Amino acid sequence: MKYDTRSILDNLAIDRGVTYADLSRLIGRNPAYIQQFIKRGTPRKLDEADRHVLARYFGVPEQVLGGRTIASTTAPVSVQSPPTVVAVPRLALGASAGHGSLDDDAWAAGAMAFDARWLRLLGVRPQGVSIIRVDGESMAPTLNDGDDIMVDHDDDGVRLRDGIYVLRLDGVLLVKRIAMGPKRGSFSVVSDNPHYPDWTDIDPALVNVVGRVAWVGRHLR
Repeated sequence: MKYDTRSILDNLAIDRGVTYADLSRLIGRNPAYIQQFIKRGTPRKLDEADRHVLARYFGVPEQVLGGRTIASTTAPVSVQSPPTVVAVPRLALGASAGHGSLDDDAWAAGAMAFDARWLRLLGVRPQGVSIIRVDGESMAPTLNDGDDIMVDHDDDGVRLRDGIYVLRLDGVLLVKRIAMGPKRGSFSVVSDNPHYPDWTDIDPALVNVVGRVAWVGRHLR
């Protein structure tokens, strides 16, 4: 059976609610790569490694994206298989000891794939999270320089409680521990590393809470 790979990929993207640029970053290509493949027919077919990643992302057989058809397969192939993984954008900025801002024009430097069921168990929406880098050692040993953290932007100042958050303070993007105070609405901004300062009983008006840290990943050295 011959499949219209470009139409299938286009429909899968629409059903999942992802853009061509999202898919391009997922396979490590320039943002226009998938759009050119679908709309202009360039390249003529997907690279084998790219096809493998996209098939796993959408939860479909590689044959429907241009892979080799297995002659012995007689059962019809469905392209409506439920998704198994989602792409979470990895933003090109860091937070902790360095300057920076999580502005509306913060651009994605790539994406990381996560199991959709695992994200639900984590209690986050795929559309409400992003990955950023930890800069500096102010939260060591809990968070180390270069760690990737998943920030839940749905969990912001409205539900503020004890935990680790990404926030802006005095124009600097930080990742810090928030410790709620005895008075209603009061809290402290704490560094897990004792060599870095804390801010005690801070005025909430000075802090813009970006989101709560829901997950951390790191390279083993």
